Amino acid sequence: MATMSDRRASLIDLDPDLGELMDEERRLAARRALVVQVHALKAGPWDAERLRGAGPEHVGLLVTGGLLAREVVLSDNVACELLGPGDLIRPWQFHAAQLLRAEVRWTVLDAGRVAVLDRRIGGQLTQFPEVNAMLIDRLCERAQRLAVSQAISQLNGVDRRLLALFWQLAERWGKVVAGGVSITLPLPHRLIAELVGARRPTVSTALGQLADRGELTRDGESWLLHGDPVGVPTGEAARVIRARRRRFLREDGGGGGDTPQGGVRQTVG
Repeated sequence: MATMSDRRASLIDLDPDLGELMDEERRLAARRALVVQVHALKAGPWDAERLRGAGPEHVGLLVTGGLLAREVVLSDNVACELLGPGDLIRPWQFHAAQLLRAEVRWTVLDAGRVAVLDRRIGGQLTQFPEVNAMLIDRLCERAQRLAVSQAISQLNGVDRRLLALFWQLAERWGKVVAGGVSITLPLPHRLIAELVGARRPTVSTALGQLADRGELTRDGESWLLHGDPVGVPTGEAARVIRARRRRFLREDGGGGGDTPQGGVRQTVG
């Protein structure tokens, strides 16, 4: 692990939102009890392989600062996920599939910190189910972001993908300024390409087109979004979904595959 100095700190002090569901007395008790080891990460490649031996009883690592990139390498393609404060990760959980040989690599884009939620903390969380519920919320939020990212990567037109991506990033890292929403993240074109499922040269061209149209511009180290957010579902998308549902019901109710005839109606009752 590319770490600097280690220290110990209260989990509630590191991430006060984890105490959101507790009253003041419970929050103080959790603050005293949930003391964690904190590792500071330096910018650069992060060798998560050394964590492979961690057991499933460890809860995970909670990112409390900085920015990480989790890249999944599959054949000649690389997909990326950005992770920041509040994200719960388990780098040791990824196991290479036997039939689909993908690999994962980690990079610390902006120096930060992770809190170690080990088996001891896992045991103590049973005394504070409110904190545990907040951690589960974080996992669900991450799953939702990944689902949206998948939808973004399927949009027609790389310029549309880029605009949707930056509005998604703005939800978490954006700041409203005069003239738009500013996003300050260390994102080279190569990484942006991995986030939207495109090639770097195509992304560079599309970014130029968005700048020419005044929708997404570069301001020093920041990106500036102009105009209104995008992504409102269209009537055409709703029509396609309804058609697919009707087709599924017809096929499932007509005895296709292993489903008995009328299977949907029988299951529903």
